[in-house]
Amino acid sequence: MTRHLSIEWSDGAPFRDRGGAPIRLLAVSDQVDPALEDERSRRAVGPIDLIVGCGDLDCEQLAFLADGFNAPLVYVVGNHDSAARWEASRAYCPDAIRSAAVRHEAGLSIAGLSWPGQRGPGAHRSEGGAWRQALRLAWRRFGRPGPVIVLSHVPPRGAGDLPSRAGYHCGFRGYSWLMRRLEPPLWLHGHTPLAAASEWHIQRGSTTLVNVTGAVVIEIWPPGSWDASKPKPADPTPA
Repeated sequence: MTRHLSIEWSDGAPFRDRGGAPIRLLAVSDQVDPALEDERSRRAVGPIDLIVGCGDLDCEQLAFLADGFNAPLVYVVGNHDSAARWEASRAYCPDAIRSAAVRHEAGLSIAGLSWPGQRGPGAHRSEGGAWRQALRLAWRRFGRPGPVIVLSHVPPRGAGDLPSRAGYHCGFRGYSWLMRRLEPPLWLHGHTPLAAASEWHIQRGSTTLVNVTGAVVIEIWPPGSWDASKPKPADPTPA
């Protein structure tokens, strides 16, 4: 099931040559959305401007979506992205966003926060590593105007995570600090199982956080073109 979400952007610059059309992202992580393996379902989704990966999908799967939608790809690395299959598939994709770096795609600034600890068997969380990422990204964005989208594998602590799950699915405190510091309008993450989460998108201040586990189509609309008083659509794409 491919979920849908629409948000309004605060900066009109990315939309100058789009005639009022939204920027459409397909965000994915953790598990393959079987609906997107079918060409008819991909046609029903419609044009996509950018594929966004939030970890734990191998590069062959990401490249399949990029080819299927004829769209560029950006992604971060998850805690399971080190197995032999993942390593063997790396040639299919461009490099992941270097941790705490910023890329510019589809007119948007996109910052990446890959899993900050050891990956693969014996993977461990690194709260210190998450803090280093957060401080580095905050420094890089200091004094820079314009909104940024943050991609991470793990969500911020207390915002889309599962703090009761013995720590493994807890968010990072450093990311929570970063969210308050940067106030990004959109934060995309994976890692949190949908079956255990009460909501797949939440609001924290001015930031919309989206758990993209599986797949979500996100439409980003120009300022003034989206009625924020209306509910944001979250209808699945029919298979």
